[in-house]
Amino acid sequence: MDQASLLQLFDEHHKPLFRFAYRLTGSVTDAEDVVQECFLELLRPGCSYDPKRTPPRTYLFGIVRNQSLKRMSRRPDGAEAEVEASQLRSPESEALTNELGDAVARALMRLPETQRDVLVLAHYEQMALAEIAAIVGIEVTAVKSRLQRARAALKEMLAAYAPELEKRQ
Repeated sequence: MDQASLLQLFDEHHKPLFRFAYRLTGSVTDAEDVVQECFLELLRPGCSYDPKRTPPRTYLFGIVRNQSLKRMSRRPDGAEAEVEASQLRSPESEALTNELGDAVARALMRLPETQRDVLVLAHYEQMALAEIAAIVGIEVTAVKSRLQRARAALKEMLAAYAPELEKRQ
């Protein structure tokens, strides 16, 4: 792959790849490393990327997913993602606003990897089910099933934040 093509791919995809890696790892540092590894993979002599077989976006998200899973598996059991300094805000209004976001992020990190992957790709990256299936390497029906289980698990974990919703159902 030539330098111009690599730079174009980086410009087009690095932000969504970073968001995806961050949501999978819960760490800015890990996400940055994962995205860097993703693009370095394209420069390796044995790179398996073939634009005739796979769109670049699908291939790149697949690499980020695999690198994130490897990084998470190397963490000691029970290790939580670090809280980034940029996430800490002092004004009370921002703290209240961010409380739910933080709770969602923690709940997301508690989901099994298989469910977290599809949920992040579907909701945060707004990918089609077929594209998610290609990235994760499963059938579309399995993506739907994992997405449904992830949503149900999140609803249960976050029920305390929306008791009025529980009363309506």
